[in-house]
Amino acid sequence: MSTQPSIIPGPTYAEMLHPLKLPRDLRERVAAVQDEFDPLNLFRITWKPDGLSVHHVVLPPQLTGVACNIIVMLGDHFPSGSHKVGPAYATLAEAEAFEGLRPGQKTIVGPSTGNFGIGTAYVARLKGYRALVVMPDDMSDERYERIRRYGGDLDLTPGTESDVILTLERTHTHYMRNPEYKVLAQFELLPNYRFHRYVTGNSALEVARQYGNGRVAAFVSAPGSAGTIAAGDEIKHTFPDAVVVALEPRECPTLFNGGQGVHRIEGIGDKMVTLIHNVLTTDYVMLIHDEDTIRGTKVLQDGTDVLVEQLGVPREAAEALRGHFGPSGVCNVIGAIKTAKLLGLGPGENVVTIATDGFDRYPSVMRDLEARWGRPITTDDLELWAKAVFLGATTQEVLDVRGTRQKQRLHEMKKALWKHFGYDEEYLDRMLTPDFWEAEYARIAEIDAAIAAGRSQAV
Repeated sequence: MSTQPSIIPGPTYAEMLHPLKLPRDLRERVAAVQDEFDPLNLFRITWKPDGLSVHHVVLPPQLTGVACNIIVMLGDHFPSGSHKVGPAYATLAEAEAFEGLRPGQKTIVGPSTGNFGIGTAYVARLKGYRALVVMPDDMSDERYERIRRYGGDLDLTPGTESDVILTLERTHTHYMRNPEYKVLAQFELLPNYRFHRYVTGNSALEVARQYGNGRVAAFVSAPGSAGTIAAGDEIKHTFPDAVVVALEPRECPTLFNGGQGVHRIEGIGDKMVTLIHNVLTTDYVMLIHDEDTIRGTKVLQDGTDVLVEQLGVPREAAEALRGHFGPSGVCNVIGAIKTAKLLGLGPGENVVTIATDGFDRYPSVMRDLEARWGRPITTDDLELWAKAVFLGATTQEVLDVRGTRQKQRLHEMKKALWKHFGYDEEYLDRMLTPDFWEAEYARIAEIDAAIAAGRSQAV
């Protein structure tokens, strides 16, 4: 009789996109869960916390200064507080389905600058694995605290968000080929791409149907691991004229011009073209000043009265913004405003972007802002920042990467890095063809069948 432990069941890709596909009795049990550490929370990995509608907000035009709709999908409702839990779960679920991985066999490793690591620790705990997160040692305190609360261990590498390449090197030298570990390598494994193209991309299409002309004119995202920006592939499949915009810190313009530097936007700007970034579908690269994202976070969190009294934002709309944004989400908002201005979008047209997490993991970042400001932050400061950061967003520092030469430049940057980590040139060059990405995406039906089969055996 086999003593191999059973997997803890979780959803398929189709069920993450459409939670109503889950059996009614299972949905009722999930809805009744109160314990954060109940494994049933795996079935809450979806953009639709109520099972029906995508969690989102449409930014008030008094804040954006543009006529089009800027729709922000909100990720703070996901288990662990960020949508990054989705690709962490998908990568582990695929390993269980196709590699026979089971609890107790290996330690799960998550290279990250925060949210993916938090998601890794959380999913590992729910599924019965030990977790280890490799991340830089100068991220927000709240991120380390959350990982530890979920039972994850930390292996900290020197530096900040801009030094994530050191995290990647530590992961490859210490864990990638060590049989005691299973690495959920978000920068290079395709479940991250599949989750966001299928679940996030189709959710974006669904939410846009509620507004204006029902189409998506542009999808805007800071790459980070380049998982989220894969939603643009599915949007382009439906609306071929849609524009996909990648955002980078002005202080670390790697995609823009090969630049390297230190910045404060946690979760993006990783000094590389990640392996899973489909550069074929990226149309523009935009630079965002890191300090604007920090100040913008402070405005949305503490400047409700300023938004109402000085910008004319309806109070209900201003209050709806509180708690849902960190610096990377504000980065995406600024990029969406810049994109609307760049494309000259008007009433009825839609730009979709993402807020990866909420404010709960950034109070220490706000304390740092206040310390750097050197005096108490006043309502006059918040008004100045609101008008400069949001209404004052310009179309400067935008690079058109639609041409063949730019695609090849980005691809060569990818090859130079990932050959160093053991990927062969033939595999890398296939990534410069649409067929590679379509074949990986087409695997979802097979993967879902395997996840469902494993779930039936575990019950």
